[in-house]
Amino acid sequence: MSTELQATQSGEHSHDEEGHGSVAMYIWIGVILAVLTFVEVAVFYIEAFEAVEVPILVVLSTAKVILVVMYFMHLKMEHRALTGLFMSGVVLTLFMVCALIILYHFLPRFAFAP
Repeated sequence: MSTELQATQSGEHSHDEEGHGSVAMYIWIGVILAVLTFVEVAVFYIEAFEAVEVPILVVLSTAKVILVVMYFMHLKMEHRALTGLFMSGVVLTLFMVCALIILYHFLPRFAFAP
């Protein structure tokens, strides 16, 4: 019996067969997520970023969501249609957040201007 057939029958799979990344890649993604989280917290506490705080946090949060979805949910290794389905949800959420920011932050200033 071949080695690949024995590995398949015993439930073991090579990372190359499935297209999944190595443990080191997942550690790097975790480090990147930790750094992005640190930057988000720093942006929140640094008063110089107060004027652009919300857009920066939206961009950083979107980057984190994309990393989690693509690597930890293994969508990077899936069919393009499935990736597109999940990423359309990310795009829709980003659109809704931006629309709500505009609706509640910018429009009230113009609605009641004399």
